[in-house]
Amino acid sequence: MEAPLYPRESGQFIAERSQDVTVKQEGVQKVAEMLYNLRHSEDLTVGGWKKGNPLAPAPTSPQALNWVFVADTLNFSFWPEKESEQCEVTFKGTKYTGYMTLCAAIARAMEEGIPITDPKYFSKMSLEDLGHVLRSDNETAMPMLQERHQVLTEGGRVLLENGGSFLSFISQAGNDARKMVELVVEKIPSYRDETTYEGKRIAFYKRAQILVADFWGVMEARGEGDIISMDWLTMFADYRVPQALVYLGVLHYTDALMQALKKGELLSSGDRREVEIRGCSIWSVELIKERLCQLVRERDGQACSVTSAIIDFYLWPYAKLHHKEMAHIPIHHTRCIYY
Repeated sequence: MEAPLYPRESGQFIAERSQDVTVKQEGVQKVAEMLYNLRHSEDLTVGGWKKGNPLAPAPTSPQALNWVFVADTLNFSFWPEKESEQCEVTFKGTKYTGYMTLCAAIARAMEEGIPITDPKYFSKMSLEDLGHVLRSDNETAMPMLQERHQVLTEGGRVLLENGGSFLSFISQAGNDARKMVELVVEKIPSYRDETTYEGKRIAFYKRAQILVADFWGVMEARGEGDIISMDWLTMFADYRVPQALVYLGVLHYTDALMQALKKGELLSSGDRREVEIRGCSIWSVELIKERLCQLVRERDGQACSVTSAIIDFYLWPYAKLHHKEMAHIPIHHTRCIYY
């Protein structure tokens, strides 16, 4: 089988052929200007990582890197069947929903003395044990428990076969972000976020890329973030950031797609429309980054260090913060292990 196009090339290939999703140049310009005005803020640095992961252990903690691996291996499909029936986890008096239920559940398990960040434990943990770790405060369980158990135990076994920790595993790729993504995708099947579009094999690698970006975030906070080719990473194609891109006028959905999403139609993984939403999201952020860096060069006479990953680190919390203003824009729903 032919090797798939990498995420950036996949995004461009899809955007050039997309039927239901369009990248709007005026939206790209608007967001580039918005980010230019934030160029001196911490929002556009890798320091923004901690803001998006407030429940993660301190970067200097011995558990920090294995925490990243566990959280990103389980980081998929948190949306509820009905908005009124959200899975909820309370930790230290705060109630969490969405992705943060996972972070809260891991933090709660660590506080309870469950060695959830130890590959020796999570490579062999039972389905029941994981169910206990991920238990909800209410009747709505976290979706896809069996799939989460399968990918976590699989990932744990890979770590045990490669030195016994996420650091020893990922170090095989040197300090090269691209090689890290390739290593993760080669060794851990659940990270192979690939499909076919217009007869071409394409890849999004959402979780593999965010795993490497989160590793970078922790290492940078430790003062050890000397990782090359971070600019090779794209945004992390999920269901929350595309909503923000539509809201900001960067992406435009056809009426047919908008109606299908408003009716709550479930898009299967690999559905043409789902692929177009994810691919155009990737390509639009590449164009935003390109335009932003052009503005920095032209107006400030400086090189631009903002990467697509950093733009994603900004857009994801932005979407959470403005979720009420965005409520009229439907999120696409795809139940899968990739995002």
